[in-house]
Formats: sequence, C-alpha cells, structure tokens
Amino acid sequence: MSSELEKMERGEWYDANNDAQLLEMRIKAKDLCFDLDHTRPGDVEKRKDILTQLLGYYPENLEIISPFMCDYGSRIQLGKNVFINSSCYFMDGGSITIGDYVFVGPYCGFYTANHPLDYQKRNQGLEIALSIRVGSNVWFGAHVSVMPGVTIGDDCVIGAGSVVTKDIPPHSLAYGNPCRVVKQWDENQKSF
Repeated sequence: MSSELEKMERGEWYDANNDAQLLEMRIKAKDLCFDLDHTRPGDVEKRKDILTQLLGYYPENLEIISPFMCDYGSRIQLGKNVFINSSCYFMDGGSITIGDYVFVGPYCGFYTANHPLDYQKRNQGLEIALSIRVGSNVWFGAHVSVMPGVTIGDDCVIGAGSVVTKDIPPHSLAYGNPCRVVKQWDENQKSF
C-alpha cells in the first residue's frame, strides 16, 4: 500500500491534513523558513546553510528576499541566477521547477494543490498536487498567482496581478485574471 507521500509525489489524491509524515515534513520546512526569515540579509553563509537544508541543495547565485514560505522545500528545483522577491509562497506538494534567470516579483504564489469540489471529500483532507514548470528567462510581476499544473515557457513576462490558470507558450507577454497571452515574439527578437 502506498504512503500518502508516495501518492502526493505521483500526482494522485492523498490525505494532506492527517498524515503524520507529511505534517512532520511541513513543520520542518516551516521552521526552516522561520529561521531564514529571522536571519539578517548580510549573514550570507547562515542563509545559504538554511536554504541548503530546506531545498536539499543550493542553487547557483540564488537570492531570496525574506519573508519566504514553502510547504516542503524538497519539491522545489531552482535553476541558476534565480531572484525571488519578498513575501512569496511556494506550495510545493507537487514539484515546482524554475529555470535559469527567473525573476519573481513580491507577493507571488505558486500553488500546486487542488482540492475536491465535493465538500465531503474536501473535508476529509484530500488533495492532489499538480506540478508547475517555469522555463528560463521568465519575469513575474508582483502579486502573480500560478495555479496547479501550469507550464510557462521560456522568455515570458507575466504581468503584475495575473492569475495563471493555463499554460503560457514561450516568448509571450501575458497578463490578467485569468492570465492570457497578449503578445508573442520571435525567439531571436531582442525587444518588443
């Protein structure tokens, strides 16, 4: 029989609220986020150590501005030269993969959890975690929310306040609620 963690990792319905192993993992991540948020920005080595414990590795040239929150940490894969501004939340029951040279504005959220529409199942603590994938060279304006299962291609700009509910193709400017592509450009185009 599969554990709730195994179900979560496979993208199946699982009990997120009542499983001791998942609860323990989330508390550990929240404690590490708390430690990170209460470490001086200038204490680079201590912050690097906390992030290494949280993520299980340390991405090249990562900058995270506190406060920062995630559920597990170990389900987040960040490329090199990633900048995450203050007050961002990574709900990483499903994996969150972010490419190189990605700028995340303040108050952005990446939400992998989805819950049943049936309140009786929802009240049992069931959820499903759908992975989020973000390519390289992507910029998120402030207050962007990325929903479960979304893929955002390389070289995109997602406008402030957007709620991204569907995939965004590469080389796109997209914004709105729901977020939609308003302009695309050729891969070789230098500016628009």
